[in-house]
Amino acid sequence: MADPSSYRPKPGQIPDSPGVYRFRDEHRRVIYVGKAKSLRQRLANYFQDLANLHPRTRSMVTTAASVEWTVVSTEVEALQLEYSWIKEFDPRFNVKYRDDKSYPYLAVTMNEEFPRVQVMRGHKRKGVRYFGPYAHAWAIRDTVDLLLRVFPVRTCSAGVFKNATRTGRPCLLGYIGKCSAPCVGRVDPEEHRELAEEFCDFMAGRTGTYLRRLEQRMTEAAEEMEYERAARLRDDIGALRKAMEKNAVVLADATDADLIAVAEDELEAAVQIFHVRGGRVRGQRGWVTDKVEEITTGALVEHALQQLYGEEKGDSVPKEVLVPALPDPVEPVQEWLADRRGSAVSLRIPQRGDKKALMETVQRNAQQSLALHKTKRASDLTTRSRALEEIAEALDLDSAPLRIECYDISHLQGDDVVASMVVFEDGLQRKSEYRRFQIKGFEGQDDVRSMHEVITRRFRRYLVEKERTGEWVEDGHGDGLVGGAAEGLQTGLETALEADGLPADSLKNEDGRPKKFAYPPQLVVVDGGQPQVAAAKRALDELGIDDVAVCGLAKRLEEVWLPEEEDPVVLPRTSEGLYLLQRVRDEAHRFAITYQRTKRAKRFRSSPLDDVPGLGETRKQALLKHFGSLKKLRSATIDQICEVPGIGRKTAETIAVALAQAAPAAPAVNTATGEIMEEEPGTMGSGGEPVTTGAPDERRGQET
Repeated sequence: MADPSSYRPKPGQIPDSPGVYRFRDEHRRVIYVGKAKSLRQRLANYFQDLANLHPRTRSMVTTAASVEWTVVSTEVEALQLEYSWIKEFDPRFNVKYRDDKSYPYLAVTMNEEFPRVQVMRGHKRKGVRYFGPYAHAWAIRDTVDLLLRVFPVRTCSAGVFKNATRTGRPCLLGYIGKCSAPCVGRVDPEEHRELAEEFCDFMAGRTGTYLRRLEQRMTEAAEEMEYERAARLRDDIGALRKAMEKNAVVLADATDADLIAVAEDELEAAVQIFHVRGGRVRGQRGWVTDKVEEITTGALVEHALQQLYGEEKGDSVPKEVLVPALPDPVEPVQEWLADRRGSAVSLRIPQRGDKKALMETVQRNAQQSLALHKTKRASDLTTRSRALEEIAEALDLDSAPLRIECYDISHLQGDDVVASMVVFEDGLQRKSEYRRFQIKGFEGQDDVRSMHEVITRRFRRYLVEKERTGEWVEDGHGDGLVGGAAEGLQTGLETALEADGLPADSLKNEDGRPKKFAYPPQLVVVDGGQPQVAAAKRALDELGIDDVAVCGLAKRLEEVWLPEEEDPVVLPRTSEGLYLLQRVRDEAHRFAITYQRTKRAKRFRSSPLDDVPGLGETRKQALLKHFGSLKKLRSATIDQICEVPGIGRKTAETIAVALAQAAPAAPAVNTATGEIMEEEPGTMGSGGEPVTTGAPDERRGQET
């Protein structure tokens, strides 16, 4: 590990001008390429106290052994040189796209005597018309197969064409009418070129005129009683319309645009691009990238633009590029794009209308792509095994943690404080083992105290479970739970269960056997830093448990904290162990916040009618529908309540007493406008249903 001060340039050596810089390692390999508006200011950021650097940046500067730079005159030149060097050196610490292959295009070789329709990849050639790109070559072939019925353009290779010309026999497509067979002289070069031009016009979006022309010819053939020709034209029109359905219109005014969306987390990002030509989505492509460096969404967009248009010229760069975030600064990137296109290019964030709606679709695709990538990564057995081994090595565990439990606390400004417990076994989720907790030991906001309570309650049940099943017995050395210790623990557990409002025998299944609530984990992960880790460790110590490891994962810098350690463990960014810990922590956070929102929604939907014995949901809805709101129901007389179908006098009296004893509910608030509504919660909607707020009830696991 190199000391950055050993190769830091002397003061005044670095020029205060635009340029591109390269960090090299001890073997002179380029490990990072960057650009800057001011080289002096940018490089100074790398040579500060290592403790102030992002972990990934710290790893880069300690790997490097030297830095060099090249001065350029403008920021646009810096952008171009940065792209060239990244392509040339493939630096390990720069953003890298996993799927960097060339996407297929539908190409028409208008530079040949007899133009050919084919799939092409790689660099674009002069005189060739390109359409796309497409996500898959088979998508091109499906489209071409439909269009050849109407535009029988040559699709064969040069060898096949020459062989057919020599023998005087066309290929199969020529016999079935999907090729005009210029190889045997059925059409001359001018007629075949006209067919190719019509094919290109149709692919370019000029479809309406041609379809109307075919429909007119079909009508004329029918009027002249040439029904076979009319039927062929009808089938041609159907084939063209089917090909058009594959590229549905999404934007008006024959818009040419590329839409780029980014879905990211702390370690990876997925980039999705939709290519819209003539108002239609002509192709889609995407990449998954490692976030090897500390990078913003705008910088990810800039790298995507470099990757997308670095080798393109002319019309291949569209007039409009829509992005989720703009690079900083945006002017050099716009100028670079305009230089590659040869005219102005609009680079902006869509704000409203069809373009914003389509951008949301692209964003959903990016999110699904990232989720699919993570799922594939997590399902690989070798990868999971390596992750568990890396965790064991980093935390100095005796063996790989085959069962990991993670805990997270969630609340809204101290209200509805809940906790979650998620379980990963052998690196995979075990949702049937998830548990959720209500914090009832105290009121208010205290994440550390909440974590202590949750860990205590969970492992107290674990100890009693072991005592019940006889797994802990006196071994002659003072270990185990026996006598008064076990009885005290059992009493404490039953007290805790009663405090939670649960029966004391809730540890048993229906058949009376003890539940396996407490399979012991090898590792407990808490969402947080030193305070949360210390609270969890203190709870385990108080219960006498010393065979369960504890760590915390702080979200800000993805640092792993261990009990009684002043400095965190920083796992490498490429570590599969860090990736697994991150997944466990994020799943615990998702599960906790879902439960917290559900509790809050139920609290908002609560009603004094819930406490009326014998009053079911059907009769409650009938009451609200009849009176319109709880406010009007509260002011109604017993005789008026009795007018509701299904409500007798005794029930009406009970309802009146319950409403009189209940305190008036807080006024309802319109969450969209912040307006305080006059009616109380329970006001009827236009369709007669009670109006409710809050998130849907998404319940998994057991409440404990």
